[in-house]
This record gives sequence, C-alpha cells and structure tokens, in this order.
Amino acid sequence: MNQILSVVTIFLALASSGKCSNVYSRKDFPKGFAFGAAASAYQWEGAVDEDGRTPSVWDTFVHSRNQANGEIACDGYHKYKEDVQLMVQTGLNAYRFSISWSRLIPNGRGHVNPKGLQFYKNFIELLVSHGIQPHVTLYHYDHPQYLDNEYGGWLNRRIIEDFTAYADVCFREFGNHVKFWNTINEANIYTIGGYSDGLTPPGHCSSRSICSSGNSSTEPYIVGHNLLLAHASASRLYKQKYKDIQGGSVGFSVFALGFTPTSSANDLIAVQRAKAFLFGWMLGPLTYGDYPDEMKRTLGSRLPVFTEEESALVKDSSDFIGVIHYLAASVTSVTHVKSQSDPGFFTDMGVSLKSMKLCLFSLDQYAIVPWAMEAVLEYIKESYGNPPIYILENGTPMKQILKDTPRIEFLQAYIGAVLNSIRKGSNARGYFVWSFMDLYELLSGYDYSFGLYYVNFSDPHRKRIPKLSAHWYSAFLKDNTTFLGSQGIAQLQSNFSSPY
Repeated sequence: MNQILSVVTIFLALASSGKCSNVYSRKDFPKGFAFGAAASAYQWEGAVDEDGRTPSVWDTFVHSRNQANGEIACDGYHKYKEDVQLMVQTGLNAYRFSISWSRLIPNGRGHVNPKGLQFYKNFIELLVSHGIQPHVTLYHYDHPQYLDNEYGGWLNRRIIEDFTAYADVCFREFGNHVKFWNTINEANIYTIGGYSDGLTPPGHCSSRSICSSGNSSTEPYIVGHNLLLAHASASRLYKQKYKDIQGGSVGFSVFALGFTPTSSANDLIAVQRAKAFLFGWMLGPLTYGDYPDEMKRTLGSRLPVFTEEESALVKDSSDFIGVIHYLAASVTSVTHVKSQSDPGFFTDMGVSLKSMKLCLFSLDQYAIVPWAMEAVLEYIKESYGNPPIYILENGTPMKQILKDTPRIEFLQAYIGAVLNSIRKGSNARGYFVWSFMDLYELLSGYDYSFGLYYVNFSDPHRKRIPKLSAHWYSAFLKDNTTFLGSQGIAQLQSNFSSPY
C-alpha cells in the first residue's frame, strides 16, 4: 500500500470490530469475480540500475531522506518466474502489478528500453500462460526523475502528453494480454503525500523544515488536475486506438477511508465535507465532469478550472474505479479559522481526523472494522452511479512473522464485507490482497509488512516462505471451506508448523 497513510493522522476506529462470524465461500461470489494479490514495481522488482533503468522520483526521494530503499527489494526482476509459480500454487486468478516508467522509457519519452520491454513481456506472458489475469497499473508514484528535472513532472501540463505516449507504448506492446489497465494509483493520496505533506515522492510541501521546495496550498490541486487530464487522455487514446481490437478497460484508482462522525451534528456535516474532498476531488470529475461545490467554495482560485473540452474528456473516462481501502477515520469538525501558516489539503478540508497514535506503524495491525469497507462501497454506489469497482488493495501490516493469525481475521472480515456489499447491489468485481509477499514499504521500509509470503531480506536469495495467511487465502481460493470461520482459523493455526 506504500504506507501513505502516515500522510494523514487518522483514528483507527475503536467501534465494534465487526469481525465476520458467518462462514462464506468463494462460490458465494458472482461468476468471474477476480481474486488476486498485488505489488508494485519499485517495491518488488529491485534491479534499479540494471538493464537500462534510470532513477525515478522514488529513488531520488528515499536517498534524499536517507530512508530504506528498494534497490534490491524482493529481487522480483530476477525471481519473477519463481513468483509466478507461487501465485499458481496459491490459486490466484488475477495479479495486480505496476510497470516502471523509467525501466520501460528511461527518459520518460522517446527511446523504449528493449530490455525493460522484454522483461514485462516475459512476465505478462508467463502470468497469462498460467491462467492469471494481469491487472496493470501504469503509474505507482514513480515517474522518471528526468521529467522532474526537465519541467517539474506532474506540476507541468507537459507531462500529460508524455504520460499518454508512455501509455500508448504499454497498450501497443502488452495489450493483447492485458485487459485491465489502472492509469494512476490512488491519485488523491499520492497527491497529498507528495505535494501537500511532503512525506512521499517527490517530497514537496510548504514547510522548509521538511521539504526543500513546494507550496502546499496550490501544488496538490495543480497535480491532481494534471493526473485527471493525463488519465483521461490515455483513456481516450485506448478507446480510439485499441479497445475494439483488444477488448480491455481503463480505470483510475483512489484511496478511500470509511468516515464516521465523532459526536456532534457539526461532525456529521464534516463527514460530508471530508467525503467531498477525499472522494469527490477525483470521482466528481470522472463522473460529472467537475469538482464538488464544497471544494470550489473553499479553494476559490486555487482550484484549477476544467474547460468545456476538458470536462467532456474527463467525464466518463473510467471504465472502472479502483479502490484502495484499509482504515476508518473518526471525523471532527474544525471550527477555528484556517491558519495561513499551516496550508495544505487537510487544513482546506476543515476537519480533524482523530488518531490514537501519531505514527501508523506503532500498531502491529489495523483495527478490524469491515463496516468501513461496506460504507465505502455503498457511498460510491449511491454517489457516483454504481460503477464497476475493483478493490485493488486491502490488507494489514504486521511484523514479519509467519503465524499471522490477525491478518487472516482481517482478510476474512473484509472479504465478507465485500460479499455483503455485492448482495446489497455494489458493482464490485474483484478483490486484491496487499500484498502478495513482503515488500519494500515506502515509509516503514522493511520493519512492517503486508505480505502473504515472508521474504527474508537478509538472505541474498530473498527466500520466500508462505505465512499462515497464504495457506488460508489459498484454501479460500480453492474453495476449501475447512479453514473458514473462527473454528477453521483455529484449526489452521494448530496445524501450522514454522520452517524455523
């Protein structure tokens, strides 16, 4: 998930845990529902300076902040064949991953790197040969550093043309096998983290104690606007040039919190404002062609304006919505005058997202509140025309332990919540666990992990070992109901023997 949630100070809701006690099976889901797992290029591939790949803003950011990095990560670049075999053994019918723009097109435009191209072709074809459906993300926070150096990256509208050309290469070279394209990964949180709070690449914000450059009051909205236009441009290209031949679809993903008011009537209003900013910022233009009125009133001239042509381009440009969901937030209305000395997205939103801990990763796992998943899917259904939805990330962080029973309880509850939402009319069509294996995580490095498979990062061979959760998910995917429900989990736990 990239741990972007440290960007927000959030409340891990202490409401009734809502753990699912009802046993369900895979057969209860609609025919064709995709069950998979996920990773991203920088977090999994490694090989950052091999075979023509150039630095991305992610490389630059982690080195500038002296953070742990993904230079080797899981070494997926060299171990992808082994990893596909693990996916087959697990029973995945879908796998979500991203393409490294700077591996495929090192300077961001122009020359295509043949070795990078061949790597992705080999990987995608291997997935397909084993009946695993590739879901490809084009942008996962990692545009080439070259473009930032040349013209400022996403702050400059020139990137719309370069991103569209990059997407064109991907559609042309991989589209015969790839039917699901997600253009931008959780665009709202990427923008807040990178251009409002400065905690993620490229590390822009107004605070000079944190960032060397940036303007938190304007840059997030400029970048968000350009992301929407770049997505829409790539989507139009696909529809005009490839869709009739390849038969795929193009979507856009957002990070989604389940909001609940803290106490007062004002907090109920604040929840609606929070939804307008976090959801409506991106889903409003994609559905209705414009930003929410709440954002327009609050931001005034700081919010870019769509031309008539741009509005028509963005509206209905997503065939599906990708949802990244992990947590709930308790919302309190902020009544004091907004501080000009503390600009940024959350100041503009005018709400406080309460938290028990300042740092997300002071907890070993997230609270299990599946009502939040149902609330997110219900809100999108009711507010944005019930589009097709793929839950592209859901999971919980823990220390790298093999007997990860709390992760199983989390996954069982949330998959059950997705099923409940479908029964209530949600158009959810797929669910992906974050993550298939332990990865490099942006803000926690290798201290906490989301993986179904343990990776020994101190081993040069990066050995993979299935955790208890991998066995549980595999049993679910193969429609073995033995380990479902609390009694089944207890049985699985008692049967599990660690290789150590």
